[in-house]
Amino acid sequence: MSHSLSPDLALPLRDAIGTEHRPAAGEVRIVSLVPSLTELVCDLGLADRLVGRTGFCVHPRSVLKLVPKVGGTKDVKIDAVRELAPTHLIVNIDENRRETVEELAAFVPNVIVTHPCTPTDNITLYRLFGGVFQCAARAEQLVTVLEGALAEAQAVARELPREEVLYLIWRAPWMTVTRETYISATLAAVGWDTLPAEAGARYPEVDWQAPWMGRATRVFLSSEPYRFDETHLDEVKALSGRPVAMIDGEMASWYGSRAIDGMRYLAALRRRLR
Repeated sequence: MSHSLSPDLALPLRDAIGTEHRPAAGEVRIVSLVPSLTELVCDLGLADRLVGRTGFCVHPRSVLKLVPKVGGTKDVKIDAVRELAPTHLIVNIDENRRETVEELAAFVPNVIVTHPCTPTDNITLYRLFGGVFQCAARAEQLVTVLEGALAEAQAVARELPREEVLYLIWRAPWMTVTRETYISATLAAVGWDTLPAEAGARYPEVDWQAPWMGRATRVFLSSEPYRFDETHLDEVKALSGRPVAMIDGEMASWYGSRAIDGMRYLAALRRRLR
């Protein structure tokens, strides 16, 4: 069943903390502190409204090299943002510090707080941005394409038996993700359930001797945030006793418009590794 709605029905436009936003009027100046959402802003045709971004906002490279940097996702340069005089600030609950956002909210009129937890949540995200920045038609095009990618992922999940996997994001100490994370939700969409099933932290350290390790069918080494590469394959295989494969971290962890290619990538990877 399609999720598509007429752009007229997109109101009210509420963000992740319930703040209601109105369609932007007059000059729009956007600062994005979220790499994947900076990419979404550009894919919605709003690159010319983007006046600031973090150093981690790298896609699309040809466009963003002309956009000023305002620090990182966690260490934002407040004065640099102030000088850009943004009308809108895009932030994320997991990626940006609350105290930083509150400081910026003192002089940025509109702060859009995001928190997609599953790939499907991107549909609401597209429509929120489409409504706020008055590009609803383009947002609906992205919704349609994402629905197709989600359907492809669901088909793979139905076609193949579910598997439990370990997804590594860091080394020294070894760290993974729990099922409450967006990464875990993207993998689950194609039939890969991350281990451990429960943990006290969202990004727990890995105990290679844990009882649940025996249930893992394979281990993934993500390309980010730690830069795992093929030189780590033998090391992890020796520790885990399981098949080990590289995985593109952007495809598994970036929401926004990257989720479209991400779902297709994971569906193809699931089929290739079966």
